[in-house]
Amino acid sequence: MINFKEDKDLNVLNHSCAHLLAQAVKHLYPHALFWVGPVIDEGFYYDIDLGDDVIKEEDLPKIEKEMKKIAKDGKRIVRQELSREEALEKFKDDPYKIDLINNMSDDTVISCYTQGDFTDLCRGPHVDTVKELKHFKLLKVSGAYWKGDANNKMLQRIYGVCFKTEEDLNNHLNFLEEAKKRDHKKLGKELDLFMISEYGPGFPFFLHNGMIIRNELENFWYKEHTKEGYEFIKTPIMLNKDLWELSGHWFNYRENMYTSEIDEKVFAIKPMNCPGGMLVYKNSLHSYKDLPLRIGELGQVHRHEASGALNGLFRVRTFTQDDAHIFMREDQIEEEVIRLINFIDRIYSVFGLTYDIELSTRPEEKYIGDIAIWDRSEAALKDACEKSGHSCKINPGDGAFYGPKLDFHIRDSLGRVWQCGTIQLDMNLPERFDLTYIDSDGSKKRPVMLHRVIYGSIERFIGILIEHYAGAFPLWLSPVQVNIIPVSNEHHLDYAQKLAEQLDSAGIRVKIDDRDEKMGYKMRESQTKKIPLTLVLGDKEVENDSVSYREFGKQETTTVSSKEFINLVTKCIEDKEYNI
Repeated sequence: MINFKEDKDLNVLNHSCAHLLAQAVKHLYPHALFWVGPVIDEGFYYDIDLGDDVIKEEDLPKIEKEMKKIAKDGKRIVRQELSREEALEKFKDDPYKIDLINNMSDDTVISCYTQGDFTDLCRGPHVDTVKELKHFKLLKVSGAYWKGDANNKMLQRIYGVCFKTEEDLNNHLNFLEEAKKRDHKKLGKELDLFMISEYGPGFPFFLHNGMIIRNELENFWYKEHTKEGYEFIKTPIMLNKDLWELSGHWFNYRENMYTSEIDEKVFAIKPMNCPGGMLVYKNSLHSYKDLPLRIGELGQVHRHEASGALNGLFRVRTFTQDDAHIFMREDQIEEEVIRLINFIDRIYSVFGLTYDIELSTRPEEKYIGDIAIWDRSEAALKDACEKSGHSCKINPGDGAFYGPKLDFHIRDSLGRVWQCGTIQLDMNLPERFDLTYIDSDGSKKRPVMLHRVIYGSIERFIGILIEHYAGAFPLWLSPVQVNIIPVSNEHHLDYAQKLAEQLDSAGIRVKIDDRDEKMGYKMRESQTKKIPLTLVLGDKEVENDSVSYREFGKQETTTVSSKEFINLVTKCIEDKEYNI
């Protein structure tokens, strides 16, 4: 997947195209005023104040036509540096630009760019001429509050992309079309996986089919963690404010926390599971022989997200983290992190997900602990990553407030990147909570701890998998694994029911489609529901105790004995293969 912000050439091209968009809008709507037009991961946008006018999706071709006309004219793009006074005078009739200028620091170089009859305040850089901006597409229009503040005026935001060649543009538009088909919100509704109610924005409801997938993921998680020697806990969803002050969350994360009052004391619904894990550790005495101690929790957390940021299962206000807290001696850090990286690699490989690792270091502000501890922690993570056979990109200043972290960016079947797993090394919370263990010489020592997730959040991971598989889940995850269609209910339903009982006894999720509908209709619907295996049972199958099955997305039919079919399916599920 292309990241327009990180690709230097595409960045300049798309920012220049944002100005081309603004110039075209100004031609068509002379009263238009412009806020900002940045490059984003997916292209560019421009926020526009059009007064009482409203731009709709059907208006975008008209704007594109004007943009092409301007690009064909081929005017040069000219940069000019301005003093603060000159800038204020030049944009005196534009309150949005005046606001930008007034909020610039004294040492900021103020510049503007002119192309023909259009001048905009901008830092740049830009391409040389508008003639270079030929291959673009406006994608959508939406509303956006000025400065992202719901108390401010609603502006109109137009999104677009720009490429150097028509071929690159068409390839990207085809990619977007494929991504649209895979939209987890659309497929979630079509496949009866989850719903969002107006009574709970950001609080997803899992339906029966979605719960099957969720339970399979959780059962897999517990099974694999048991192999790795984890113990499991469940901590309360609401705890006293004093605990969150002790952990540092109250001072560093308060704006994202939900609170309530109980017995005249303030309580907070947990945004993270960590403090509860600290209390569990403190509940017992620990020896150096007990370490590393691996404690896992599928813990539900709540975080306040702006309503405009909510997005299906990707951005919610409550989710379940597949958390674990690992307490260890400092000399065990490298070995434990290497073990964790290998564990995460094993989990992701089951889903066909590749990944890159990023090391996020100490934030510039809002961090706890000594810089020396941060430096040691960052070095330990980097060394462990390299010794596990992986490289890591440095992401300066993006660590958690309590420690640096390794972030795992997975890549799906369309090449899109998602941040899911993380390993966070923490030498600060053990200090805050006065965690100790008894060392071999009888003295008390401070453990080091790791916070880590692999799925990241169950909800978001399910959303990613929906789009990764385009709703066609592998056999082991599919809500319905086998769909049986008897050719005639009168002659073949009894055999279908007998076979369904055998499949069910083997732990295979099965349904019988005995509706009074045409065979072709039932087969198409089985494909629409993306059921991995569809059986058609007629006279031959009844006579030979066999099945004729078709795999999702394929045209050919295979016939085997019912016993062989059950063995094939159970082995595929056990091995977590995509299909038989």
